[in-house]
Amino acid sequence: MDLRDNDVALGVSGNHAENLKAIERRLGVRVGQRGTELHLSGPADAVASAVRLVEQLETIHRAGQPVGREDVEQGLKMLGRGASPEQGLDTLVLGPVLSRAGRHVAPKSLAQKRYVDAIRRHDIVFGIGPAGTGKTYLAMAMAVAALQARSVKRIILARPAVEAGEKLGFLPGDLAEKVNPYLRPLYDALHDMMDAGRAAQLVEQGTVEVAPLAFMRGRTLNDAFVILDEAQNTTVEQMKMFLTRLGFHSKTVVTGDVTQVDLPQGKLSGLTHARRILEGVEGIAFCGFTEVDVVRHPLVQEVIRAYDRADAETKEAEAKAEAARAEQAAPAPTAAPARDPETTSNG
Repeated sequence: MDLRDNDVALGVSGNHAENLKAIERRLGVRVGQRGTELHLSGPADAVASAVRLVEQLETIHRAGQPVGREDVEQGLKMLGRGASPEQGLDTLVLGPVLSRAGRHVAPKSLAQKRYVDAIRRHDIVFGIGPAGTGKTYLAMAMAVAALQARSVKRIILARPAVEAGEKLGFLPGDLAEKVNPYLRPLYDALHDMMDAGRAAQLVEQGTVEVAPLAFMRGRTLNDAFVILDEAQNTTVEQMKMFLTRLGFHSKTVVTGDVTQVDLPQGKLSGLTHARRILEGVEGIAFCGFTEVDVVRHPLVQEVIRAYDRADAETKEAEAKAEAARAEQAAPAPTAAPARDPETTSNG
């Protein structure tokens, strides 16, 4: 392949050719570089996949967007799932949700693209899946883009303040200081979307509000982009309260991971309940994510898979143990009385 431009060739190959090394390792091909030319060898189907991915990376670079290692990883995942040519990495990355200081926020997987499209088309969207799949980050980018486009007047970010193995009562300070650590991820995402000074100014003015879920009670949220994060830790009552806050010209995005519920034992998650009763309601969209959509360090995907396997093994062992207990508890069959051979008639 001849990329015909030294800058493009350097951009596609990455720092110290890390992008090309990743392609070699994951697809089982050899990639040599000589100037603007790439020389690929290996099994025909693997080489074809490598060529297709390099072409997509080239398109992204020529469009003015940097090509990072995470782009290569996502492109490889899409190839592994047999994405069609019109579903290439370049079709996802180009046309970003938000751009700031040369940095572009854009979908990195097909599930993320469907999620972003759903937020554009629907007023209530649920993003459900494991950590690191971009649920909250993309929702935040969409919220900031909507604020910049003046389609909403304010952004409201909420989280349930649920103890995850730690007791709030033992933390020092007043209620605001105790709850603040639970809201910190939302502040961090906000600061990643815009200049820190501008973000602080918007928070001070009330244009952007970051608050515990309990602060939403009794309000009507008009002209707002509302995000509820960690929604798996809401109760059924809290979720109903939150969803009924939606006012005119507003959007609501609810994100969560139903495998990480920190509610007391036996308490039904509001997110699980909402998915069961609201799926299929017109105007509401549910978007699911899996470990293949993780956009953090590649090891995060492996960690999620390992925990999923462990959970499946635990459930299987529990089912077997329950079956064994049921079998032991069942009454033994009553034996038929023995017949005396001397009194038995031969007919």
